Order: sequence, then structure tokens, then C-alpha cells
Amino acid sequence: MFPLILTRFKDFKEDGMALRQIRYLGDDILKKGCKPIKEVTDRIRTLADDMIETMYEFQGVGLAAPQVGILKRMVVIDVGEGPIVMINPTILETSGEQTGEEGCLSYPGKAGIVTRPNYVKAKYYDLDMNEVIVEGEELLARCICHELDHLDGHMYVELAGDTIHDVTYDEMEEE
Repeated sequence: MFPLILTRFKDFKEDGMALRQIRYLGDDILKKGCKPIKEVTDRIRTLADDMIETMYEFQGVGLAAPQVGILKRMVVIDVGEGPIVMINPTILETSGEQTGEEGCLSYPGKAGIVTRPNYVKAKYYDLDMNEVIVEGEELLARCICHELDHLDGHMYVELAGDTIHDVTYDEMEEE
């Protein structure tokens, strides 16, 4: 492992949204648990927008707040059906099993084989603090589990073990 710590920055885009600096494996913030969000403020809304923009810019399908240096229980996910902002998410139920390639924006150029539930039912709050229940299978289930692990200071590499290998974005697309 290599300790790489990046400073926080914002790269403002023309639309007013900002790209956030992604923290990489080796940064201690990725090992810490996150605190619940008690209320949605303008700062939380801006963070959500910035996280979505950052996720898209780096071609991810999910991003957790600690990956941009913020220890708050929030993730953003988009598996092709539009962005979901999940505040204080918890997994209520899982079933089945799927095993496949998994990568992470906090460990670019690497992937590993990870087994996750094939079905996940989760509860979260939206940006209006309305409770939402989401059910997902396959990629959405994998993504929810992956991102929620970040909120508790865990990364997929802990599950992938010695299956970690170099990968390019094109190889991940073919999977």
C-alpha cells in the first residue's frame, strides 16, 4: 500500500458545480466512520451536487462523501437511471449472491473479484429529508453495498483479497 494524501480542492466548472478532489487508498479519512446528517443545509445540497458532478467526471457509478474528504453519511449513485442522493442510508435486507469485478474511484486502475448480495433493500433520506426505500438487484445492489461500506471506513479491497489486478476503463466496460 502507498500513503497518498491529497489536499481538498474545488475545480469550479462553468455551470457553477465543482469537482471535488477524490481521496485515494492510503488516505486515513477512508478508514474512518461517518457521522449522520441531522439536517439538509445549503452546504449539504452543494456537496451532493459536487459529488454527482465528480462521479460523472471520473466515470463512476457511485461516490461516498468520505471519498471527497467529508465524513458525513451520504452517497450518490447512478447506475444509468439518473442520480440518487442517499442521506443516512442503511441496508434493511439482502438476499442472493453475485460475484464479479469491482473497482473504485479511490483506487483507480485496479479491480478485484468481490462477492456481494444480488438483492438489497435499503432505507435513506432524500434532500428534503423524506424517507425513501429502494430495492435493487445486480449492479444497483452491488453499488449500494460498495458505497455504504465507505461510510463505515471499509473499501472493496478488503473483500477482494489477492484478486486485485490492473485494469483499464475499457476492460471494465466489457465485463
